[in-house]
Amino acid sequence: MITLSLCMIVKDEQAVLSRALSCMQGIADEIIVVDTGSSDQTPDIARQYTPHVFSFPWAQDFAAARNFACSKATMDYWMWLDADDVITPANQEKLRQMKHSLDPDTDIVMMKYLTGFDAQGNATFSYERERIIKNAPRFRWHGRVHEAIIPQGNIVHLDIAIEHRKVKPGSPDRNLHIYETMLANGETLEPRHQFYYARELYDHQRYPEAIRAFEHFLQQDGWVENRIDACLHLSRCHACLGHVEQSLLVLFRSFCFDVPRAEICCEIGAHWMEHQGYRQAIYWYQQALSAPRDETSGAFIQADCYDYIPFIQLCVCYDRLGEHATAFSYHQRAKAIKPQAEAVQLNTQYFQTLFASSKT
Repeated sequence: MITLSLCMIVKDEQAVLSRALSCMQGIADEIIVVDTGSSDQTPDIARQYTPHVFSFPWAQDFAAARNFACSKATMDYWMWLDADDVITPANQEKLRQMKHSLDPDTDIVMMKYLTGFDAQGNATFSYERERIIKNAPRFRWHGRVHEAIIPQGNIVHLDIAIEHRKVKPGSPDRNLHIYETMLANGETLEPRHQFYYARELYDHQRYPEAIRAFEHFLQQDGWVENRIDACLHLSRCHACLGHVEQSLLVLFRSFCFDVPRAEICCEIGAHWMEHQGYRQAIYWYQQALSAPRDETSGAFIQADCYDYIPFIQLCVCYDRLGEHATAFSYHQRAKAIKPQAEAVQLNTQYFQTLFASSKT
């Protein structure tokens, strides 16, 4: 049986810290909390769960803070959580079982990270993250922002999910400010951080700058999953600027890196729907339904693109073409997945009215 340290960095998290720490009671053999400058009751709350509460001066460097926390770990492995992460009871039990069954030769345990949710609380966006790491000097965080551990050695993928459940918005400008400070100081962004810098520009609606940053990233030897996602966001940048042809072409550019992803196919389908090319849209939404879904690749998975979105958009496309029976069949498939979704309920009313009028 392995032993496990929980390592966290926090700041002003009194609203959620107890929620996160209580999830790890009976799982973590040691809890380490590093406060980076809270002005609320965060340190006091942390002390209710552990005597290992430390202060670390914030220096615009997430990796430095996390490495300080991990340096305090004394168990076989350490695990990280953010303060607004949640672990369901079922996944807590999986973690307990993992401690008994994990091969001690394992270096890194990869787990699903669920970060986007619909109105009913179902996960809509996920990706894998390195979550449990052997307590060894060779494993250290890299990156002042969007920090990560470089996976190496014996890597295990487990069907355990951590949910990122925010209760308040984060600082919208913090990450971009860190990147811009790095660039102002003459630092060169490595490919991964060039990608995330471009994403920050996109999120701030600075589309011309984001286009240049994404193009610069795509000229580098970046990770394939980031390249595919860069094409997706680069397309959206062009669309926001009214560059219709460029927006479509860059989606096809993603096919240079791997087989078509459902997320890309749905984006192409949406393009054709917007331009009333319903037959073309149907083709791409059907491609989305047949696209492979590999949750162990580290890809950014938008779960709805693999079933719900194609179903509900195929319903619309066939309805616009006057093929109401086929449209209704896709409505039924969308309803089976998300019966409470607003679009599904509106479509239910629409078809009830449509079929009632056809009988009179």
